[in-house]
Amino acid sequence: MNESARTWGLRLLALGIAVGLWFSVSFQEREALSERLVEASVSYNRQRGFVVLDQVQNVNVRLRGSSKLIRQLNPYQVSVQVELPQTQPGTVNVNLAPDNVLMPDGLEVVSIEPNLIRVELEREVSQRLPVAPQLIGEPAAGAIVDEPEVFPNLVLVSGPESLLAKVHLLSTRPINLDGHALTFEETAVVVAPDPLIQIVQPSKVSVRVPMHQPETNNSAGPARKRGS
Repeated sequence: MNESARTWGLRLLALGIAVGLWFSVSFQEREALSERLVEASVSYNRQRGFVVLDQVQNVNVRLRGSSKLIRQLNPYQVSVQVELPQTQPGTVNVNLAPDNVLMPDGLEVVSIEPNLIRVELEREVSQRLPVAPQLIGEPAAGAIVDEPEVFPNLVLVSGPESLLAKVHLLSTRPINLDGHALTFEETAVVVAPDPLIQIVQPSKVSVRVPMHQPETNNSAGPARKRGS
């Protein structure tokens, strides 16, 4: 066998090995495809000045990919993002497609359930509301609690127009009276009455709780003289 024939023989052998390896890897990849159903959280990109009511929080997304990618997939890596371009309040129907799904590279979306969601879009408004402290517990030594004072007594909040129309008073986190017998002050967090209502400012207020001791009544009269 001459040198030229030997060279061509080695080339053909190398080509055959390469084709065999490619076929083997390709076959393994086709055979290794797997699917997984993931509960994905839904987030909404809305126009400024609007708030989303009756939000669909999660949908089921079925993904397909190699067994390795599916096995390594963290469900928190998958989410659904919804664009709400509407600029008028009312009902919005949104069709979900693979483009709405955020996921790691190498995976594809098989299905989304449900693939149609419906939400309500409402105008977002802001207003100032008074704050009343929430007092719990019992004062020490029989002390009496007078009317608490709040600084500032008005807090700016924002939320859906229809929801804020029903809210007239905000509350603080509980302030414990246990162990207190004298006037004291405490900083308290203002609590939102609904998850859709946001406390804008301030988020905390100063509460002054006046306290005094009960007066002692002397019901006994002056001592009578002996023998009178």
